Amino acid sequence: MPKVATSSQGRPALRRNQACRSCRKRWKLEFTKCDAARPHCGTCVKQWQALISVPAPVGYAHPTEPQCSYDPVEGLTLAPETDPLEKIRQLEEQISSLKSKLYEKDANARSTSPTQPSIPASVPSQSPSPKGISLPHAALSIADPSYRAESSSPDIGANGDPFMELLFIGWNPDLPDPATLNHYIDVFFRCDPCGSRVLHRPSFLASMHLSPKDPGFPHSAILHAICASASRWSPHNIVILPDGTRRDTFGDWHASKTRHYIDKCMSTGEDIFSVMQACILLSWYFYQEGRWVEVWIFAAFQTRVSVPLRLNYPGTFSTHGNTSPGAYLAPPKDLRDLESRRRTWWMTILFDRIASVGGWIHSVDERDIGTELPLRNEDFASENPMPSNPQDIATPDVFVRHPPQYTDSFVLLVKAVMLFGRVTDFNVRGSLRAPTAPSKNQNPFYLEGFEALDNIVSRDFLDSLPHIFKNNNGVTDVPDGGNLDTDLYMVHIIPHAAVITLHNPYVNFNDPDNVSTARCIHSARCILAAYYMLTATSLDITRLHPFVTICWYLAAVVQVQLCKYFIEVGDSDRESTVWGEINVLRFAMLAYGEKSPIGTRQERLLQGLMREIVRMTAHKQPLEVGAPLYPFSSSSLWRKGNSNVPEDGTAGLPMPTNTIFDEDGSRSTPPEFHSAPGWFSASAIGTSHHSHDSSY
Repeated sequence: MPKVATSSQGRPALRRNQACRSCRKRWKLEFTKCDAARPHCGTCVKQWQALISVPAPVGYAHPTEPQCSYDPVEGLTLAPETDPLEKIRQLEEQISSLKSKLYEKDANARSTSPTQPSIPASVPSQSPSPKGISLPHAALSIADPSYRAESSSPDIGANGDPFMELLFIGWNPDLPDPATLNHYIDVFFRCDPCGSRVLHRPSFLASMHLSPKDPGFPHSAILHAICASASRWSPHNIVILPDGTRRDTFGDWHASKTRHYIDKCMSTGEDIFSVMQACILLSWYFYQEGRWVEVWIFAAFQTRVSVPLRLNYPGTFSTHGNTSPGAYLAPPKDLRDLESRRRTWWMTILFDRIASVGGWIHSVDERDIGTELPLRNEDFASENPMPSNPQDIATPDVFVRHPPQYTDSFVLLVKAVMLFGRVTDFNVRGSLRAPTAPSKNQNPFYLEGFEALDNIVSRDFLDSLPHIFKNNNGVTDVPDGGNLDTDLYMVHIIPHAAVITLHNPYVNFNDPDNVSTARCIHSARCILAAYYMLTATSLDITRLHPFVTICWYLAAVVQVQLCKYFIEVGDSDRESTVWGEINVLRFAMLAYGEKSPIGTRQERLLQGLMREIVRMTAHKQPLEVGAPLYPFSSSSLWRKGNSNVPEDGTAGLPMPTNTIFDEDGSRSTPPEFHSAPGWFSASAIGTSHHSHDSSY
């Protein structure tokens, strides 16, 4: 029998996607038909009428019209009520189409031009773009006229859009314009005391002259990390957070872009060595920001990535080794590549040691490090064909023998930090299975390995420095401009910070012969004296290595304990002196915090440690006590009634006394130190470890 005709059979057939979206969704479940009526189809109108015929529940309002929408018609402008996601999709397609046309023009221009135009020195690396080019207004600005004049675009010309000119030559739109980027690169190499040690400056600057599409052009991850690091000395957009620390939104933005490349590398392994170098730069940025969670995460990431790259092997490459697979990286191409890998490895290990100062176990054990120590900075920069450094961390006398042709402030800094790492290892491993915490009443020299470690951190390392480095703390101030060698400055104070870390658990101010007490006070005053010497010049302390704030903090910890002792014994005069020295260190951290938030964070941590003595002291405003002025004498701080003041009235803060060694190698101290007040014996600094007092 013939089928009965229905109203739907007379309805004209609709083209694909002509029905409204609501009917297309319902059709999958109810096979609902749509008449494509505008503005609302009949089916949606019926659904809406049925809905509003029933009173709305409490707190709910029915829609004022049917929920019916259509796909946009090609060539027509989207209505305001169009789905935003659909609008974004349409814009992305338009951008992709324009981008394809641009690439076609570029290909045609190069096919008709016999030579490739030169690219200015400011253009950085092209990065892979997601679907739809992201064009952040904060990054790209108007290119300088000289750059536009050298543009390689024959169609756009000098009168075209500068932004389009940059895109046309392959510029990464997430980076600043060439002039701005060049500025940040210059600031980075002049001011950064950390990550800049990894990169070979001459070849890096030369590679900036290449086309952004050239494989030799710097990786975008490195350029973003440089922008983040350099923003500290060339702030762009500063925001003060509620806790008082400063944040640079420009630096944060480029840090996030660097993390994007790191995340991609973690999943694909693409450009792994360049991304690892960018990660080192970013890690030091996070360290200076005092962002500890990210510091620990990236410290672990760097060391884990370095192992499959075989950077911990001699020559930074190895093909042998049981059943383990070969290295990710091919053998170094030349001496520059070899030294770049060495420095990348050692900056990774330095970061791991510095990040673990608080008592964390290291990611890489010393026994697993076979890489030679780096060459001198001047040999690396000039690509002087020097043989590899004969020393590595396993060399027996690495901390006391420094070959002149392989020694400079950077190599000594590596040794100083590794020495500090040994102290951290000793403390962590000593307390790992100990039933109780170290006691201030025990003699630590009876602990296995303690005496040898104490000898090298408190005496041997600094005494063994070559004459040119031993008598120069890295600070020079002359009328025509001063100079600050931050690596050498740190070489002179890191051993003292290591001494405090090693001895602080055993400090006992009630024992006048306690060696640990003497060691800690002597080292704290050496750190303080180094700061006094720097502040006597016109040099900027914010250019120091960020680890200096940790050294200041450790010295302040000793001073806080000393202040508490003076409060308990009622010695208000020396208590006032120590308050002044604590505040000097506090203000140093705050001054450093003006550029690097790690200083502000360490000062806040110190204030938490000072709460007890602030409650105990009789001073009304102890945090405002200034450091008293003394002549530069080692005895003036601890001796009352001293009148050794220069006749011209000039006075300075007291300098510490360096330990003196007799010709037979035994240790002694200057006469004036022996006459210091009797709350502890200054001769304890020079006590021979082989003849301890029986009271221990």
